[in-house]
Order: sequence, then structure tokens, then C-alpha cells
Amino acid sequence: MTNISIGTASREPKLDDRPLARRVGLIILATDHTTEVDFQRLVASERIGVYVTRIPYANPVTPENLMKMQPSLTAAAELILPDESLDAVIYSCTSASVVISDARIEAAVQAAKPGVPVVTPTAAAVQGLKALGAKRISVLTPYTVETSRPMAEYFAGLGFEIDRFTCLGLSDDRDMARISHDDIAAFAKEAMSTESDALFISCTAVRAAEVVPRIEKAIGKPVVSSNLATAWACLRICGDTASLPELGQLMTKPYREG
Repeated sequence: MTNISIGTASREPKLDDRPLARRVGLIILATDHTTEVDFQRLVASERIGVYVTRIPYANPVTPENLMKMQPSLTAAAELILPDESLDAVIYSCTSASVVISDARIEAAVQAAKPGVPVVTPTAAAVQGLKALGAKRISVLTPYTVETSRPMAEYFAGLGFEIDRFTCLGLSDDRDMARISHDDIAAFAKEAMSTESDALFISCTAVRAAEVVPRIEKAIGKPVVSSNLATAWACLRICGDTASLPELGQLMTKPYREG
């Protein structure tokens, strides 16, 4: 055996408080193909780190199956950089945010990460639509009517007038992630009422954030998608106020928490 000399450095290394200035925790479904990729593209940078954990989920997408994720939320949040603070935590499931409720999701995450700002796609979408001045909206979801109905009630209950609500009838989020960009744009154009101020495209699995600028150009109105809304909220919470019109009109707006 070679005789290798191993010694100790003359001093201990200096440690930075954080490897990156801001830390975003991301809770996604075990089956999610899209959110992690979108957040690496839209949020992660030399200044903002995105730290991901996955929770158990089994298709089909029904209110009953969505509700089953609630007990996993606290444990999932605990696994994101244990004993260290985060600047925001996102629970990335739009339909489950409606079924479980924004308030219960916030409570479950804060049980593990006290005081952290918690972002859901639904709450972020509401803030985004308000930032864009939208009062009348059209909505496109990939879900069945059964799963979509609570979402229609959610937005109506918050004072939005829904001119048109379109469902694609899918029940597997892995299929939702495979809808082509061309079809997302085509269905979005069909789903938009001329009377609406903006279009909301639901579902964190749908790859809509990438084609929002294309859709806005086609319909002449602002578009908010689930992942675009949560990414926008996270950037603003982390102090990034840059206006990025190339990513969509929402990315030019300030964000109000609460």
C-alpha cells in the first residue's frame, strides 16, 4: 500500500452564511414532469436556489386523490434543508390547492417552517390576475369537469366573473405534461372569451409557461398560467423586481403578498 501523507490545514475554512442569497423550497408531486424544469428556467439563478422535494401522489386526478396529499405536506416541508430557514415554499398543485385550501396548505407547511411565506398556484394566480387588472376571466384546465368545478367556484367566490370555462377532460397528470405546445396554444385561443380581461391556464403539469408570450400575442390579452404565477410570486418575494416582458405580461408587474 502506498504511503500517503494526510494532514490537517493550518486553519478552519471560513463559512458563508448561505451558499446562495435566497432559498426557495418547492414541494411537487411524485408524478410531476414540469414544475422543476420551469423553476430552473424561471427562478433559479446565481442568487436564488430552488430546493425540491416530492410527495406521494397516485392518479387519477380526482378531488378525493388530491385531498390525500394533505397529510404529507408538513413532512415534505421538513425535508427541505432541515433546520434552515427558507424565503418561500411553493406547493405546486393547482387543483389540490383548491380542494385542500390555501389556508390549510399554509398551516401545514408553516408547521415545519414557521413564518415562511407559502405560495400556492391558486393564490399566486389570483394575485397575478389582480396585478393585471383582470376582473372578467376565461379559464382553461386539462382536468375533467368533476375536478374543474371546485376551481370555478374558487375564482367566482373571490369575485372574478368567469366568461368561459373550458376543460380538456384528462385524468392523469402525466398526460397533462405531454400536451404539445402547439395544442396548448390552440386550446388557449379557443378558451378565451372576447369579453374577458385575461386567461388563466390551470395545472402545474401543463407546459403553458413556455408558450404564454405566444398565446398573449394570439389573443391580445394577458395570460396567467399556474407555474408562471408561482414563479413570479417567488421572484418578487425574493426581492427580484426585474421586468421581463419576454416571459409574459405578468412578469412586468409588482407582487403584493396576502
